[in-house]
Amino acid sequence: MAALAATTGGALSPPAAAEGEAPPGQVEFPTRCAAPQEAGLPPADGPTTARIAVDDPAPKVGDTVTVTYRVARTPAVNPIAAELPADVLTPTGRILLGGAQSGEVTVVGAKRNDPVQAGAGLPAVTMTGTFTVTAAGGITLAPGGYTLHTSHLLDLDTACAVTGAPVSERLTASPPPATAGGTPTRANLRSVALGSAYGKPGAKVKVTGAGFAPDAAVTVAGRAGAAGTADRVVVTADARGAVVAELPVTDRATTAVVAYEGTAWSAQQGSGPAAYTVVASAPATPGTQKVTAVVEPGALTMTQAGESITLGAVPYGERGAATGRIGTVTVKDVRGGPAGWSLIGKVTEFTGPRGVRIPGASLSWTPTCTAAPGSPSRCVAGSAGVVGPQGAVLASAPDGALVGGTFTIDAAVTLTMPPYTPPGAYRAVLTLTLS
Repeated sequence: MAALAATTGGALSPPAAAEGEAPPGQVEFPTRCAAPQEAGLPPADGPTTARIAVDDPAPKVGDTVTVTYRVARTPAVNPIAAELPADVLTPTGRILLGGAQSGEVTVVGAKRNDPVQAGAGLPAVTMTGTFTVTAAGGITLAPGGYTLHTSHLLDLDTACAVTGAPVSERLTASPPPATAGGTPTRANLRSVALGSAYGKPGAKVKVTGAGFAPDAAVTVAGRAGAAGTADRVVVTADARGAVVAELPVTDRATTAVVAYEGTAWSAQQGSGPAAYTVVASAPATPGTQKVTAVVEPGALTMTQAGESITLGAVPYGERGAATGRIGTVTVKDVRGGPAGWSLIGKVTEFTGPRGVRIPGASLSWTPTCTAAPGSPSRCVAGSAGVVGPQGAVLASAPDGALVGGTFTIDAAVTLTMPPYTPPGAYRAVLTLTLS
């Protein structure tokens, strides 16, 4: 029996570190980067090395703080089976706030990267964003998950989930300044958060805001630096001063989203900007047409000839070897990625007349494996030896820059029978698992 399991810039930087030392605030934490489904690649597990910096380590309540999230190393790899050109990678991420103020900060980076070879790791990225300080006291900043969006041939997202990232930066917020009479001025606590940090031209981004005057008309608008853009909608705050809007972002100049009361944005009646990137392909040169041919990745599959294996007979009273061959297995790998594969076999114990049993460890094999002409991968036969219930490798193909092909796998099998084994038929189940 064969069981198939197919797998397939802006903020101030901290002081520079001395040679051989980690930069201040640099942390390392486990990450799982899930490749896009279209890539047919397994998840990439490994450490992310990153650090967070702020432009003001001692803000006042109501101030807007700019934060920078730099990923120096990621386990994520190029998701296409070809070279990734320059300037097609857009990073977005989250920074987790703790201590006196909780929540998340959305950060986004520019579409800027050097070319990346097929199967190679994705490069370092830098992302920035802002948040409004709403509480006095110590505030911690820790790295959160991040997404690496590539826009070449296909739009693909490699989503990196973070677990247990340590604090990378801290700041201490003080109460707002007092007026001449000694009473603290009312801090501007208006803020917005985005449902997505990037999108194609015309995409709608969900905007949630807080800290506005109850029942006030609030304008949600795009921004490019200090200037506004053509993107805007007007909504009404609820009784708690919260707003929810969907903003269609059509202006390619938009780099952030703000919300404000009144006729124009101001530091007193508006939120700080939340970073946003419009992801669009470069315009074609007049008189030319862009021609794209896409090679679609397939799957890792296995077929096996026959449903049973019949071994030779052994005379009663003798310790003997019942021999035979497994049904020929054909593995086809058309995923088009860097991941290899392995084919594992496990066998149950043999049961015979009157409940007599022979251990599965009595079965051994000698595998062979042949790659079809033109297959990019080489096929490695497993070692000759015991199969047993714990399992053994029948064949495998190693990881590589680009793998794939068709492979024919066979094995001679031998069951060693104890002397005076009662006459009759003895049966077991051999399970092959491809991953």
